[in-house]
Amino acid sequence: MGSDETKSTIDTEKTTVPGGSCTTSKSCWMVQVVLRLFLFAATLTSIVVMVTSKQSKTIPIFPFHTQAKFTHSPAFIYFVVALSVACFYSIISTLATLSAFKKPSSCSAILLLNLAIMDAVMVGIVASATGASGGVAYIGLKGNKNVRWRKICDLYDTFCHHVGGAIAVSLVASIILLLLSIISVLSLYKRIR
Repeated sequence: MGSDETKSTIDTEKTTVPGGSCTTSKSCWMVQVVLRLFLFAATLTSIVVMVTSKQSKTIPIFPFHTQAKFTHSPAFIYFVVALSVACFYSIISTLATLSAFKKPSSCSAILLLNLAIMDAVMVGIVASATGASGGVAYIGLKGNKNVRWRKICDLYDTFCHHVGGAIAVSLVASIILLLLSIISVLSLYKRIR
């Protein structure tokens, strides 16, 4: 058996992988592009909603004016920074995926490996930021009677609605990143198999 026959057999096996191969089909790259665009939209929306969440109130007990802003909580600041990183990553990874979509045959395993690793890292970053800010938001909503922390959402209701909306959209971004991570790993696996 000559080297040309062996190469032809290997090429035939790569193109006839059961279940379809994401490394050779443009539809898989298109799915990734669409998911990455949704990731961009979700992270940007979450950032804008969190940054614009502020409410001023005059407390009847005290004669001064108070304000609730996202900058008053380190967890919310971490949330905005983490989602900003994920938003920037979504732009870069969308451009890389678009280039692979235009020429799927020239897509290297290095690109797939980098996407798989960075998608997994971004899942961790966004999920941790969502969890941290969700914990603070829950204390603001329910309070904590054991340590005598009062709930504030009855006073700053608009602020709490904005924070809750930002966290909900961030949870969607976490799920999108998880899906992208799975797709990237499967694409890499099918490429090297």
